[in-house]
Amino acid sequence: MAVVVPFENRPEPSIEPLAALVGPDMERVNAAILSRTGSQVAMIPEVANHLINSGGKRLRPMLTLAMAQLARYEGTAHVKLAASVEFMHTATLLHDDVVDESEMRRGKLAARMLWGNEASVLVGDFLLGQAFKMMVEVGSLRALEILSSAAAVIAEGEVMQLAAAKNTATTEDEYVAVIRAKTAELFAAACEVGPVLAALPKAEQNACRSFGMNLGIAFQLVDDALDYGGASAKLGKNTGDDFREGKITLPVVLAYRRGSEPERAFWRRTLEQGDIRDGDLDQAILLMTRHKALEDTVKRARHYGAIAKDALALFPDSPIKAALIETVEFCIARAH
Repeated sequence: MAVVVPFENRPEPSIEPLAALVGPDMERVNAAILSRTGSQVAMIPEVANHLINSGGKRLRPMLTLAMAQLARYEGTAHVKLAASVEFMHTATLLHDDVVDESEMRRGKLAARMLWGNEASVLVGDFLLGQAFKMMVEVGSLRALEILSSAAAVIAEGEVMQLAAAKNTATTEDEYVAVIRAKTAELFAAACEVGPVLAALPKAEQNACRSFGMNLGIAFQLVDDALDYGGASAKLGKNTGDDFREGKITLPVVLAYRRGSEPERAFWRRTLEQGDIRDGDLDQAILLMTRHKALEDTVKRARHYGAIAKDALALFPDSPIKAALIETVEFCIARAH
C-alpha cells in the first residue's frame, strides 16, 4: 500500500538536475573516497566498499558540493569535505546496522551479516578517522568545528533513539528531536560547510544550514512512512523493518496517540514486548491508515520541506538554486 502525495500534473521531481550540476566535482569526490578506503588490512576496503559501492544516492556529499556552488566558492576544499561527509554517513550506517541488528542495507546483505558486528563497528571507526584527516587537511577550523560537532550530535541522537526504543509513550516532539540529531544534523552540516569556505555572511551560512536541517527532517519522515507504505526496492531494506525492530517512528506515535485502548494494547504487545505474530504488520498498517498516520507523516515532511525551500529565498535565482529546490520535492515525492 503506497502513501500518495499529489503533485499537480507536474513532471515527477528528480535529483538529476542537481547530480548534473555537481557531476564534475562528484567525480573528484568519488576518486577521493576510493583512495581513502585503501588499507593494507584487506578487510577494511572490503567492508567499506561493500557499502560505499552499493548504489546509495550520495545525496549528502552532493549537497555539500551544491551549497559550495550556490555560495560561489572557487577553491577545491569542498571536495574533501564532501568526501568527509560521505564517510561520516557510511560510518553511521555501519554502526546503525549493528545497533539495530539489521539484515539488509540498500537492497543487499548488511556488512554485519557478511563480516560480523565487530568488523562493521571497527571499519566504521576507520572511516570516521579518515573523514577527520580530510577535514584537518582542508585547514578550515570552522568547517572542522561544524563537522566534528555534527559527529557528536549524531552519536547523541543514536543514544536518544536507544532510550526511546520500544517506548510507545514517546511524544512527537521527542521523536522529532531524535531525528533532528540522528539524521538532520549531518544534512545541516553538509550544507553549511561550503558557504563557510566561501566566507559568506553569517545570515547566508545560517540559511544554508536551515535548508539542510529541514530537508533532513523531511527526508527521515518520508523514510518512516515508506517503511509501512513503500516498496522494498525504493527503501533498500525490507518493508516493515522498523516494525520488526520495535522502532518508534512518527507513524507509530500518531497511530498510538489517536487509537483506542485495545489498539494501544496492540502497539504495546508488538513494539514494547516484541511479541509479533503473523498478520501483525498488516494490522499495524491498517491502524495507521485508519488514523491517517502515514498521510499525516508525509504532510509533516512537506511542512519541513517548505521551510527548507524558503531558507533559500536569500539567494538569487540560479540553476543550482532551482536544482536544490527540486531536490526537496524529490525527497518528499519518494512517498508517492
